[in-house]
Amino acid sequence: MFSEISGDLPDSLGDFTPGAVSSDRERWSAVPQAMREAVVRDAEATVARAWPLITASDYREYTTSGNRSRFEELYFTRRRMLNDVVLGELVEGNGRFLPKIIDGIFLITEESGWQLPAHNAYERGGPRLPLPDNSQPVVDLFAAETAALLATIVALLGEALDGVSPEITARVAREIEGRILLPYLGRHFWWMGRGNERMNNWTAWITQNVLLATFSLNTDQATRRAVVEKALASLDAFLKDYAEDGACEEGVLYYRHAGLCLHGALTVLDAAAPGLFAGIWQQPKIRNMAEYIANMHVAGRYYFNFADSSAVVEPCSAREYLFGNAVGSQMLADFAAADRAAVEHSHLPGEWNLWYRVQELLAGPQIPIIEPRALSRRDIFYPGIGLFVARDDRFSLAVKGGNNGEGHNHNDVGSVTLYKDGRPFLIDVGVETYTAKTFSPRRYEIWTMQSAYHNLPTFDGVMQSAGETFGAQDVEAEFGENLARISLDISGAYPVEAQLRSYRRAVSLVRGRHVEIVDTYDGDKAAVLSLMTCLPPTITRDRIDLADLGSIFVDGAGQIEIDAIEVNDLRLRSAWPEKLYRLRVPFAGKLMKLRMN
Repeated sequence: MFSEISGDLPDSLGDFTPGAVSSDRERWSAVPQAMREAVVRDAEATVARAWPLITASDYREYTTSGNRSRFEELYFTRRRMLNDVVLGELVEGNGRFLPKIIDGIFLITEESGWQLPAHNAYERGGPRLPLPDNSQPVVDLFAAETAALLATIVALLGEALDGVSPEITARVAREIEGRILLPYLGRHFWWMGRGNERMNNWTAWITQNVLLATFSLNTDQATRRAVVEKALASLDAFLKDYAEDGACEEGVLYYRHAGLCLHGALTVLDAAAPGLFAGIWQQPKIRNMAEYIANMHVAGRYYFNFADSSAVVEPCSAREYLFGNAVGSQMLADFAAADRAAVEHSHLPGEWNLWYRVQELLAGPQIPIIEPRALSRRDIFYPGIGLFVARDDRFSLAVKGGNNGEGHNHNDVGSVTLYKDGRPFLIDVGVETYTAKTFSPRRYEIWTMQSAYHNLPTFDGVMQSAGETFGAQDVEAEFGENLARISLDISGAYPVEAQLRSYRRAVSLVRGRHVEIVDTYDGDKAAVLSLMTCLPPTITRDRIDLADLGSIFVDGAGQIEIDAIEVNDLRLRSAWPEKLYRLRVPFAGKLMKLRMN
């Protein structure tokens, strides 16, 4: 799709300006007053703060203890602080914040490495080195993000910075060339794509930011052409791992780093070669990728989640709205506009990508105010990842098929997620704060990654296994006026130790009435079904009451037990209360029926 365009590139590739330059006071003065005041308040508060000190010991902590969050807090705080004072200067335009901006630029350009400690490796899955080697930079997600940040500052504030000293913008250009452009063009990193190797969000995310840095700076035409040719090949490698249905196998959280970054990359390419990429925006696959976020929405901040996604996702920003417009999806544009209007929208104070924040200030106020409303009763099946979604006026149901070799996998083939009246009924817990263990061979020792903590069975303690060979079979989905139903055999997701010949799960939404799960298995070991909820359960014989939300009627079960799980992790607490519950429901025979009312 992309590589075919390489031969049609014009002789001269144009610039990309990621917003309005500081001297364009008309556009910056048009930012709504309340937002301007919030931006300036943040900038003033940042001026009074000390920049975080980052030591070699902080960098080494990842390889010594596995903790990645402490270093990352220091690292991202620097970048958010720089964001804040840059936006304050753009909005105000009188030079008040320039000294702090210059200090932040030089602190970041003097860092030994822009790559995170968790990514400090030269091969996919290779050993993480304890310290960065500044003679051989690693281009990871946040090295590229840092380049995009600094390039955006130069593009929008370059004239003011040059008024202090031309060395400021020259230093930025030298660092981006040495840390990003030369290694990008001179070596192969796994996320660039080669052969049939599977890509993930890294490919689109990094490619977007390399393009942004290249075309926001005054780079030469030879560099621009070489970057574009390599970027086009990478974007094709990224797209090859998406089915035509556009579903993001890494979950809704990573949509914003995958499909939405594809939009960002295309936006830069459009500016570099106007009109050349128009046909790609019109591709059904690109539109499907764009609309995925809206199809995963449940209510409020709740989304259907799986893999390393949380059930609670931040509101849409201007980016989703712009993506909807670009692909001609009024549905996505309306959804994004309504989602933004559902809360008092901000200037994205927690975001470290300056371009996204500039878009929010300049494009956000132009987005029409649309009243939040329940989505139309929209069903969808994504065959590429086996994801089934059905809704009626009260229930929102998702069932995950696919396989356990997908990105950020949680060994969750066949798991059910259910909401009633926009509230979580049966949940996917999500993922704890990332550590070294999260992306190591010990990943599946973490409880949130295990099928026993999803809405799935175990067999004398035997759980699902990881890998693309462990997946669902014989998947059938149907949608009718009165009934939506998926049926699948999930026995193939379990290892031979489960001694399982078949496990047929049929999940039905009987519209206007209830949801049913019918599980039938043929195997030699005793089966126990886990059900996960964030509501305190009460058991009365064959009935489970979940607080004031509803009940589960159980047929074919033995004595049900309840495990209370304390939730202390900050990432989990962003979505769930301090206690979750696992119901362990043993099979009395080979058949169990559940009815959720």
